[in-house]
Amino acid sequence: MRFKNNIKPTKKKLILFVGFLCIAIFLWVVKEKNRPIQKSPFPANIEQVKKHLTALTQTPKFRNHKNVDQLNEIAEYIHQNFKTYADSTGFQEYQVDGQVYKNVICSFGTENSKRIIIGAHYDVCGDQQGADDNATGVTALLELARMFKGQKLNYRVDLVAYTLEEPPHFRTENMGSFIHAKYLKDNKIDVYGMASVEMIGYFKDEKGSQDFPVGILSWIYGDKGDFITLVKKFSGAGPFVGNFIDHFKDSNQIKTAIFPAPKFVGGVDYSDHLNFWKFNFPALMITDTSFFRNKNYHQSTDTLETLDTKRMTKVIDAIFLSIIHLK
Repeated sequence: MRFKNNIKPTKKKLILFVGFLCIAIFLWVVKEKNRPIQKSPFPANIEQVKKHLTALTQTPKFRNHKNVDQLNEIAEYIHQNFKTYADSTGFQEYQVDGQVYKNVICSFGTENSKRIIIGAHYDVCGDQQGADDNATGVTALLELARMFKGQKLNYRVDLVAYTLEEPPHFRTENMGSFIHAKYLKDNKIDVYGMASVEMIGYFKDEKGSQDFPVGILSWIYGDKGDFITLVKKFSGAGPFVGNFIDHFKDSNQIKTAIFPAPKFVGGVDYSDHLNFWKFNFPALMITDTSFFRNKNYHQSTDTLETLDTKRMTKVIDAIFLSIIHLK
């Protein structure tokens, strides 16, 4: 196809994308006015959140792919906490270069056949604590396990702590989420959808604290890093994604932006939902936008002191309310 006015295909796609996004966000903002805050029947506990964040980050060794013994200790910590609350728990083990790595899985509502996956990776990139990336995501799983206990669910919910999301294994078949998604696909398991919890603890209210993959997006979302983002496919996301987003917004726990992501925008698949998209499962990412906001990303400065645990608990509450209200 030939494009007129010398506009390159990617640029034209961007113009159309931004135009569509402006309309969608305008309609969403109108709808959001006067939305009441939902009260959770079982809210996230900030002291529990701090306890898990400390346990995950204050370890003798860094939880990277080289320190397999440390990864195993973290996996056991996650497993023991899951075991306290879940209907069933277990490990999904696999080998890479002669070493055994483990996904940790627990399930709720096991009487239901169709399932929802909520995942977060517990490894880090290099020698750093990885407080936001991704102790926050794993802490969300641990707290959700406590909150889901005894709840009547319309779907089976699997909470999955993934290993080997970070480099050098990112975008390879060694990723824990690739192993898990492939297992689900190969065994024809009925998956309604997947939510990847990827960095949910860093917020800033100062102007200029939020960057974007495309600068023009700041006109739409603003330049303050004071919101959580739900990242979905630009088209063909599937009913789970739309329903989850609707319930997340309905909860009104925290300022939320919806980002329908075209493939040409960088960073939109930088987490475990990548592999669920690869196997054609409906999936989205819940994130504080990672390095577009948090400049401690993959640095030794990604520490507990930088996190906003109060707003982080609100993200967890929104996830919980979204899942228990899904029909």
